Amino acid sequence: MDIDKSQNKIIKDYLDGLEKHKAKRGRRRSPETIKRRLTAIDDKLPTASTLTKLHLIQEKLDLDSALKALETPANINDLEPLFIEVAKPYSERHNISYSAWRAMGVRPEILKRAGIVEA
Repeated sequence: MDIDKSQNKIIKDYLDGLEKHKAKRGRRRSPETIKRRLTAIDDKLPTASTLTKLHLIQEKLDLDSALKALETPANINDLEPLFIEVAKPYSERHNISYSAWRAMGVRPEILKRAGIVEA
């Protein structure tokens, strides 16, 4: 893999990790609450109308995905050292500003360690 593709992957993985762990509005779901809702859906499915069944199945798929994400989170701390190593050359090559990184949720201390400073 060439350097550009390698750096792209590191940057993408880090930003994906940030996005995945971004604080969301409303009450945060725990694995327990998701499992309870999945059980409730399983109980309702046998007697649900076809249209309700369709919506319950979609909700179940969404909850299964959310549960998997909660149980196997990408550890952003494992990705940071690689991001710090490649962020500055990537920024220079692609003209990415400090403000753009901040807008994506990259913390100021990480940018400072990467050598990216506010202009």
